[in-house]
Amino acid sequence: MRSRIKIRCRVPDPDRAPRGILDTSVLIDLETIDPSLLPVEVAISSITMAQLSAGPHATGDLAERSRRVDRLQRAEAAFDPLPFDIEAARAYGRVFSAAMAAGHKARGQRAVDLLIAAAALSAGLPLFTRNEADFAAVTDLVDIVVV
Repeated sequence: MRSRIKIRCRVPDPDRAPRGILDTSVLIDLETIDPSLLPVEVAISSITMAQLSAGPHATGDLAERSRRVDRLQRAEAAFDPLPFDIEAARAYGRVFSAAMAAGHKARGQRAVDLLIAAAALSAGLPLFTRNEADFAAVTDLVDIVVV
């Protein structure tokens, strides 16, 4: 089994989360994000891996497809994704309910974002994202960290 990636700062930061889940937006921009903004130990959900797997098929641009394949292969080599298991499925009910109560529709891309939030909730980990609005409805359930 592969180990989770650890991104370390030179100077330990007591305010830095020890562990967290990166959503797809963070993984896509990972090379441009200051590592001090991320948790010491990072993980991704199998849902994020699914999004990355679909990425190369979602573009007709050959150069972009190549970049997406490269990103997918790097993620596959670096991460052992957290599975979307029965606990995550149960957490999804709570996340879905919170989204509906906030007037959000849980379809399309939003449904995938909510699945990632459910994975973070079930693991008891903060969720790091570039897209705060994607998770606005679940901030009472999941610690959302915008980077």
